Amino acid sequence: MPKHSAGILVYRRCGDAVEVFLVHPGGPFWRNKDQGAWSIPKGEFLPEEDALVAARREFQEETGFTIDGDFTPLPPVQQPSGKIVHAFLVEGDFDPAALCSNMFQMEWPRGSGSLREFPEVDRAEWFTLDEARDRILPGQRGLIDAVEQAVRSSGGMLSFDGG
Repeated sequence: MPKHSAGILVYRRCGDAVEVFLVHPGGPFWRNKDQGAWSIPKGEFLPEEDALVAARREFQEETGFTIDGDFTPLPPVQQPSGKIVHAFLVEGDFDPAALCSNMFQMEWPRGSGSLREFPEVDRAEWFTLDEARDRILPGQRGLIDAVEQAVRSSGGMLSFDGG
């Protein structure tokens, strides 16, 4: 049975462009990775949990920001690991410099017996849809495609009829 994650994809309008808010995973494995390493703020949830409630909780834990608004579910995407990501699109605006992520512990360096703390997310940034497609994890590109399709079908403005 595959694991499920829930997350929030925040967008904003910048003139005629649409930008999305992505986060970069923290910890030593991701330190020098950029292209294809970014993600929406997300986390695993249990089958009995509501996906949107979990997504909002994970967004707050990973960014330090609370999010409200009109959430539109996007089609779920399956990552190469088999994990299914349920994402909700919402308009918002946050200052990436104000990011305040929760921390996690891991043995580092491996085999040293020494536990170190790392932020779950080490930075956040706004990207145009083209930039986001290059930066986001390959298994989440379908989320960017869904946003781009909505922009194209609405003549440049982002509008969803749900789904």
